[in-house]
Amino acid sequence: MNLTKSLLVHKQFYFWAALSWTGLIVFFCLIKSNDIPVVQITNLDKVVHSFFHFVFTSLWFLFFKKQMNSLDVFKPLIISFMLSIFFGIAIEIAQALFTTTRKGDLFDILANLSGATLAVCMILMFNKYTSLNKN
Repeated sequence: MNLTKSLLVHKQFYFWAALSWTGLIVFFCLIKSNDIPVVQITNLDKVVHSFFHFVFTSLWFLFFKKQMNSLDVFKPLIISFMLSIFFGIAIEIAQALFTTTRKGDLFDILANLSGATLAVCMILMFNKYTSLNKN
């Protein structure tokens, strides 16, 4: 497999992984809350939101990084972070406007922000660590 075809396969994989994860978030955030099993763990909902956006930001970062084909991590990182924030806000608005058993929640947006921020921190730390190992 030549290099161009290999890059295309990676781009497609990252795109479909990120898009699938996005769809999964939409599904779980917009289904009727009655269909979600009840677990009595304090703030589990916020942990789930953080996890959703940690993975969301990470997957979209990988896609944008491959798409831009650049060694610079900052531009794809900023784009994926902002996409995560706007997507999280849009989901909360959709819950408020289009569902009857869910409501938009500012604390969910903050949990989304914390997951996206954690992803950015982890990517930056990983980038720094791997850059140090190359020297």
